[in-house]
Amino acid sequence: MMFGGFGPIILGIIFYILSLTVESFSLTGSQVLLGIVSIYVLAFIQAGITVVEQIEHWSLLKSMLCHFGLLYVTYSLCYLANSWIPFEPLVLVIFTVIFTAAFFLIWGVVYLCVRAASRKLNEKIGK
Repeated sequence: MMFGGFGPIILGIIFYILSLTVESFSLTGSQVLLGIVSIYVLAFIQAGITVVEQIEHWSLLKSMLCHFGLLYVTYSLCYLANSWIPFEPLVLVIFTVIFTAAFFLIWGVVYLCVRAASRKLNEKIGK
């Protein structure tokens, strides 16, 4: 909750930029409210889903796929509910490809960083 305020601020900035650049851009109060609640839901899920990586009896693959699946479903539903992406097959395929690539790229970088830090720590402990 400490960082929860940043999402709506960023959303507000994006809406402001859209109002300056898109000629007939306007939002209703319910659209703004849905956007703010969606940002909080995304932040809450994003923060809470890291618990799957702490389940010791799960394999790395199982926790990664669970993490991916839950985030994908949450983001997809949120984007569709807000009409941030249209419910069209081609758009959903493009979204899925971009989401999958970004997820695995970020996950891979984090994994490699943690592995490198663990090696350094193990080397220091072993000396």
